[in-house]
Amino acid sequence: EEDDGPDGSRPPLLPMAGLFYGLMFAGALIWGAIEGRPPVFAPGSGSGEVDWGAHLSLGVGVGLVVVVISELITRFTGWGERTAQLLGETMGPLSATEAIWLALASAIAEELLFRGAIQPHLGLVGASLLFGVAHMAPRRELLPWTLMAIVAGFLLGGLFELTGNVLAPIAAHFTVNAINLRQLSKRFAEKAEGSGPKDD
Repeated sequence: EEDDGPDGSRPPLLPMAGLFYGLMFAGALIWGAIEGRPPVFAPGSGSGEVDWGAHLSLGVGVGLVVVVISELITRFTGWGERTAQLLGETMGPLSATEAIWLALASAIAEELLFRGAIQPHLGLVGASLLFGVAHMAPRRELLPWTLMAIVAGFLLGGLFELTGNVLAPIAAHFTVNAINLRQLSKRFAEKAEGSGPKDD
């Protein structure tokens, strides 16, 4: 049911993603080691001052709002539906466990790098634009995804500056990706079933 490859095997998405995000995570830690600070806190925020309950709740709440908005865009705009369709085809089938794993890896690695390491140097605008560039796809039809990534970069960067650490951005990023990756996968599966050959 979830086979993608010509030999009946799925492409190694999770191992490739693990390597990619592992390198990103290591890069953020190395950057922080060179600077002598962990890529977790905003400069001048008072390292170690983390309100776990409030910051996690804020991040999850913001993430859920983004999920609702992205779902409305997908349902009620042509470009949103096309973008979701293409992303679903690119991602392929994902189980709930795989979606959560990818969401966690991407949230931690990307937030440590873009918010924790890069934003203190390039500022909110520079880090958000670079975040969008990192989500640039080779297909012109996916340009809306890149633009949405830039908007998300500003939102996540704003959370970083507001709270002084990456906890809220990670929680928001994880929430959005965990739900949306699963939704995209379901849309892909429904489309594949609808367009697949009939057995009887």
